[in-house]
Amino acid sequence: MIRAEGLEKRYGRKRVLRGVDLAVGRGELLLVTGPNGSGKTTLLRVCAGLALPSAGSLEVEVDRSRLGYLGHEALLYRELTALENLDLYGRLYRVPERRERIGMLLERFGLWDARGERVGSYSRGMTQRLALCRVLLHDPELVILDEPYTALDADAAELLDRELAGLVEGRAILVSTHDPARVEPLATGRLALA
Repeated sequence: MIRAEGLEKRYGRKRVLRGVDLAVGRGELLLVTGPNGSGKTTLLRVCAGLALPSAGSLEVEVDRSRLGYLGHEALLYRELTALENLDLYGRLYRVPERRERIGMLLERFGLWDARGERVGSYSRGMTQRLALCRVLLHDPELVILDEPYTALDADAAELLDRELAGLVEGRAILVSTHDPARVEPLATGRLALA
């Protein structure tokens, strides 16, 4: 679903990515690791189509409407409730039976009781769980997660572990995390950036 050869990204004179090669197919999870500043976030943004590579080739065989991306920003409207946010995204992605899907995700991620509260009143961990609901709402074929465990408590992190295990089958997944041991059992490949 994603193939890159010699991928590079520069910001002015600063080279962030150097000659990155990767291939991720359906049913595979690629774990992207490296220290801060190694280009993990930039690589995931390029793969998601949010930044253009400076050199090399990148082929993403998935329509952008079938991509689920979680970055450092939750991409949620703070003045809307959880239900209103997910309903908006459900309409944008034309999710069939979206109300049922929204309810199922909110229940699964432990947010059902807070569904009518404005996102601005949520803790950081609750916001991260809702952002994960947003990412999964339209049942994407390609899932790109940049530090998905950020602000999650132990129960929510275990829930995400189970979700990832269930998502691998039939999807391509890229995950960047500072806690690679969590994801390694599911990973079919690893890309270490320096």
